Amino acid sequence: MLEQLRALVRAVPDFPVEGIVFRDITPLLGDAAGLALAVELMVNPWRNDPPDLIVGTESRGFIFGTALARALNRGFVPIRKPGKLPCDSVKVDYELEYGTDTLEIHRDAIGNGQRVLIVDDLIATGGTLEASRDLVLTAGGAIAGCSVLIELTELCGSQRLQPHTVHSVLQY
Repeated sequence: MLEQLRALVRAVPDFPVEGIVFRDITPLLGDAAGLALAVELMVNPWRNDPPDLIVGTESRGFIFGTALARALNRGFVPIRKPGKLPCDSVKVDYELEYGTDTLEIHRDAIGNGQRVLIVDDLIATGGTLEASRDLVLTAGGAIAGCSVLIELTELCGSQRLQPHTVHSVLQY
């Protein structure tokens, strides 16, 4: 099954900058069976102890986050790039594998103590998931864990999220 998924992820060298190998999931997203399998493998670890809420980071975290929310019968909260949220929000600046960025979440999006699963397509250095974790905690949530399709293991990003669980389906 994993080889089936791996075959749908395209390696693009030197994108977005020289020295980076970008893992392009658009072929996987375009394959109905591949997408269904990816979602199933991402959601399975959370079925016996589902979180209260799912958050997904813009933009590919929206794809998988809403699918996991639907599979677990939970609500979904988007974590957005700056200037996209209309109400009072909390923001955090963070470092990426190849730059810096900012993320925001509505201040009232998460109830106090709600257990939250953070979802994204990929973890590299862990900066985006770490920023998402910080936003969830600032908004009053508790971290149930993280679920990603792809983990770039040589960058050790999941270590930044300890002691929280980072479940990844494919490792490169």
